[in-house]
Amino acid sequence: MSTFDTDNTLLFEMLGKGNGTEVFATSAQTGKDFYCIHFPVASVIATIAGDASNITLLNGASMPAGSSLFLRTTSIQLTSGIGIGYREHDGNASA
Repeated sequence: MSTFDTDNTLLFEMLGKGNGTEVFATSAQTGKDFYCIHFPVASVIATIAGDASNITLLNGASMPAGSSLFLRTTSIQLTSGIGIGYREHDGNASA
């Protein structure tokens, strides 16, 4: 995310504009750098990995429709449902 959002980069990211948004179902998503995953329908996480020390506690978790995870995620696979992954648009992966 932009350190200083003077060019609407953060707004574009939140709206899914540009190349930083991926919609996925049950296929494994690996090598990613999502900062947010939104679940538009009820979904079940099979496996998830990322920067948070306790992120694996979400393995097997049911996510209600309309919920979002705001944490850095490097891989995720769903048992069922749909996820929308949001990546950085400005290349600032440390923000």
